[in-house]
Amino acid sequence: MRFHRYVKTGIAAFAVTASLVGVTACGAGSRSGTQGATAVECDYPMPSSATTVNVLAYNSSAIDPFTNTMVKSCTREQVTLKHDPIDFGGQVTKTTATLAGDTGTYDILETYGFVIPGFAAADDIEPLDDYFAKHADKYKLNELNQEMRTAMSYDGKLYALPMQAQMYVMAYRKDVFDAAGLKPPTTFAEMIDAAKAIQAKGEIKYPIALPLNATADITTNFQAAMNSYGVDFLDSAGKPQFTSDASRKALEAMKSLLPYMDPQVTTFDQPKVQQQMFNGTAAMAIMFSGRMNDLTLPANTKLAENFAFAAPPAVEKDAPHLYSRLSVDGWSIPKNTKLDKDMLFQMMASSVSEDASKASVPAAYPAREGMVSDDSSKYAAAANATITKTMPTSGHPAAAPVTNAIRPILVQVVTGQLDVAAGMQQMQDLADKTVAGS
Repeated sequence: MRFHRYVKTGIAAFAVTASLVGVTACGAGSRSGTQGATAVECDYPMPSSATTVNVLAYNSSAIDPFTNTMVKSCTREQVTLKHDPIDFGGQVTKTTATLAGDTGTYDILETYGFVIPGFAAADDIEPLDDYFAKHADKYKLNELNQEMRTAMSYDGKLYALPMQAQMYVMAYRKDVFDAAGLKPPTTFAEMIDAAKAIQAKGEIKYPIALPLNATADITTNFQAAMNSYGVDFLDSAGKPQFTSDASRKALEAMKSLLPYMDPQVTTFDQPKVQQQMFNGTAAMAIMFSGRMNDLTLPANTKLAENFAFAAPPAVEKDAPHLYSRLSVDGWSIPKNTKLDKDMLFQMMASSVSEDASKASVPAAYPAREGMVSDDSSKYAAAANATITKTMPTSGHPAAAPVTNAIRPILVQVVTGQLDVAAGMQQMQDLADKTVAGS
């Protein structure tokens, strides 16, 4: 598998304050689902006294398998792992708080490539290279995809142990598309044509569903649109690109989809978009792949058998990349934990073991090589088709604070409250100031 260095926004943008942006179990110290978790070896040296390990990870169908495995397998004798259910916004707040002081509340953090440069540059998380080398053979860590490890690194050092990746995937109602004689769109223009054809049938008023939540997801989608043209928010040297031609085209493309989406779209996060698909009020949606397995479960929707999956479109026919973002999720150790870091690393390593990784499919796309084939899930072929056509990003430490800074202006532009050209210049000015102060 060819895998570039990517970053996450959207399921995505981790809105950590000021300098970073905005991205279980019952028993064994957790309260949301470890009963069915995979049991794996977690053979760390036992501490001399009763110890609680607090794990911070948001709940989603793609993350839960790894969290639950860790909690179930590593809770033993005098050690209890605790993971309380939490949504993404709550994780954002708690991550900021736990890294802010000399002593934090959490000992293991779920992180991802987008925030790693900022955390690492601020010396908030522990470099893992020595632990990786020490335990690589025991936990077969060299089977974790090398480029996913690179995505979790900064300045040549590993700062998170990768668990899984997520990329944009398009979900669509195959029955609706077939009835209208449609194929999955490969450009925004084709997506609009499909939406018009579906609207003409009179059953679905707003056929397109995207997570454009004004507090986080909208920046992810803007970045995906710019990336389709081969440009990111910052270039490799950290220079903002908001006055570029790619920025203008991306903004205009996003605005072109609005007539075919629910008018409240800037309040919709990914769970809300899922709900539109569950309820049959939308016919096509683009989200991170970690949300796709939920659509295939009859317990969630009577339409489960009608969903099909494809790679997301490019914004234009000749655009070099797809309209996509790709994230690598992983585990990090905060610098301010008072617990034994070697013990914590082994807990993290156990959760990404071969058995744990196999058990995470199809809900997740594991970092361990060879876990996902085109027949391993209904959306695997779409996910595999997306990976090599998603633009790699620079991983600059200022990317997260810049994303946070420009979001309010972006919302005004997309919703028509601010002219495109004026908005581009305002975002550029804000980004320049943010980079200069970072």
